[in-house]
Amino acid sequence: MQIPTTFDTLIAEANQLNLYKKLVLQLNKDFLLANIDLDFHEDILPTSLKLLLHETVYQLIQEKFAEYLNLLYIIDVPEKQVKALDGSDTLKLSEQVSFLILKREWQKVWFRNKY
Repeated sequence: MQIPTTFDTLIAEANQLNLYKKLVLQLNKDFLLANIDLDFHEDILPTSLKLLLHETVYQLIQEKFAEYLNLLYIIDVPEKQVKALDGSDTLKLSEQVSFLILKREWQKVWFRNKY
């Protein structure tokens, strides 16, 4: 599996394999497990998904840091990757963490579909 390096390539691959809806459902499932009130509609546009996810992660970092950490744990975002990010700009950090979340969710969906 070649892990996508940008949001656009991730979405393109998900659409190509008809797994975009499963990616959205996986996000919903993990956010529900983390007790975070965010429910994406199955037909959400990729740009809206990116924006909403980024906004939510930003708010979690700013206001509910414990819930943010719990979300990363439940999704299983590698701690090493999160620690490698520059935390000086919260807006940029939340955008990068949002992509790490999407990448990890994509791995789950891809593996479940493949095997």
